[in-house]
Amino acid sequence: MSNIEINHLSKTYNSKSPVVALQDISLSVASGEFVALLGPSGCGKSTLLNLIAGFEFPSSGSLKVNNETPKAPGPDRGVVFQEAALFPWLTVWENVIFGPKVNNIPRHEYEHRANQMLRMVGLEDFREHLPVQLSGGMRQRVGIARILTLGSQILLMDEPFGALDAQTRLSMQELLLSVWQKIKPSIIFVTHDIDEALFLADSIYVMSARPGRIDRKINVPLDRPRRLEDTSSEIFRSLRLEILQMIRSSHG
Repeated sequence: MSNIEINHLSKTYNSKSPVVALQDISLSVASGEFVALLGPSGCGKSTLLNLIAGFEFPSSGSLKVNNETPKAPGPDRGVVFQEAALFPWLTVWENVIFGPKVNNIPRHEYEHRANQMLRMVGLEDFREHLPVQLSGGMRQRVGIARILTLGSQILLMDEPFGALDAQTRLSMQELLLSVWQKIKPSIIFVTHDIDEALFLADSIYVMSARPGRIDRKINVPLDRPRRLEDTSSEIFRSLRLEILQMIRSSHG
């Protein structure tokens, strides 16, 4: 059964000159699947993520999450942005448990999970630190731990490593894969980096320039667990070239 099922979805922003952001989008994400949305800047990747999150609503077509139409954001769908969006006055621990606390979940129900998630992202020794004392990669780890502590089974990730340097970005990709292997949430990962999409995802939806459409779905035939060595394999290089040519041709 799919966690997410989208059929013939379109999104138009109505103003003096209506802007068609997405056109006739159809895709599905199975439980525990890692999906990447890949395409040029401005093609509507983030808009699609916002629709799934419940921040916005489609103009036409259908969008179902666990067989229901999202009417608002919910704890079942955790969103990770490019900036971690932590509360700067709260410690790492207080940021991680913020969601359960404001939802009035008893402490004994979330404390063990919060500790578990902090260990999983390698921050158990930084619980009393403030965000300003952390690196960019560490702040993103806190953001991931916070969402997983809420028990979100769907992670919507909007270029979460885009602002990081190349080395930190690779280590965060490996960390995300490690976390995903252990607890298997469904992930939709927005990126315009072809290598990142190929390294992380089970399947990639390649989107066209605006109005955003699905040009093609590519199943990534690399074994798991993934290793950095996979990025130098012949099949990786071949897929990278194929996707690059596809994106270039969509620009005309």
